[in-house]
Amino acid sequence: MKLLVSFFVKIGIFLSGLLPRKVLRLSGSWIGFLWFDVFGFRKKIVLDNLKTAFPEWTDQQRKTVGRESVYQLGYNFGEFFFIPSMTPKWVQENVIFEGWENVEKAREAGKGMFFLTLHLGNGDLAANAISLKGQEICIITKRFKTQWFNDLWFAIRGAQGVKYIDAHGPTNAFDILKALKRNAALVFVLDQYMGKPFGVATTFFGKRTGTAYGLALFAQKAKSPVLPIYTYEGEDGKVHVVVEPAMDLSPYVSEDKDQTVAKVTQAFTDKLEAIVRKHPEQWMWVHRRWKDF
Repeated sequence: MKLLVSFFVKIGIFLSGLLPRKVLRLSGSWIGFLWFDVFGFRKKIVLDNLKTAFPEWTDQQRKTVGRESVYQLGYNFGEFFFIPSMTPKWVQENVIFEGWENVEKAREAGKGMFFLTLHLGNGDLAANAISLKGQEICIITKRFKTQWFNDLWFAIRGAQGVKYIDAHGPTNAFDILKALKRNAALVFVLDQYMGKPFGVATTFFGKRTGTAYGLALFAQKAKSPVLPIYTYEGEDGKVHVVVEPAMDLSPYVSEDKDQTVAKVTQAFTDKLEAIVRKHPEQWMWVHRRWKDF
């Protein structure tokens, strides 16, 4: 199995390096078609989530946006094997950075920075574009139990220098603080459900859920800026990477540490909700975001 998968991966990487971006994205449309239109995998979850978030929409509006969001996942997969072939020239021609001056400002402070983000647009492509632009970037993520598959998966995802830190690894905190000392950007993806003991109660689109509080803890400890960042596919056919100014967390800080963590995490959740509202058709609605906390 290992050799077979590796063989097909090498073919995928080779072919992806030859095809135009538009063709690569369309090559993943079959995933969206089978997923949403044929088998309807998690289709009800997608539509129920959209009803929770946008109760004022018609059923047809929710179906249109839900279908497009699933197709976007397919498009993103179509570009996955292209990551090892990315070059600075390709980034210059295909990626538009909005608000990059916010990264430069944070870099000048020399304390590293946190990126608050979500599953919207092609995050892996954006992360590698940022790396090729010269900013060290480390993503906090889960690992696979199968070691050879884990190594293969992250070798592709991080082919252009993106580093990964195990979200639940024994040296997690040390690795994060060490990266900040190198003036790296630490990426926290906070749009998925997280229950106890790693999550706190929050509201998202007005409904109670749970969100990981790790970023709130590290932001208080390191005093490094937290920059909201997201990616979306523009109508111009290019990848847009948007970096917003560092968030002011001072209104949420008090002597009660638990209360501070809860309020800061809610502020992060509110920011992500605002981003989803801008591009709902490109967010990952297939996730069970509103589990009982």
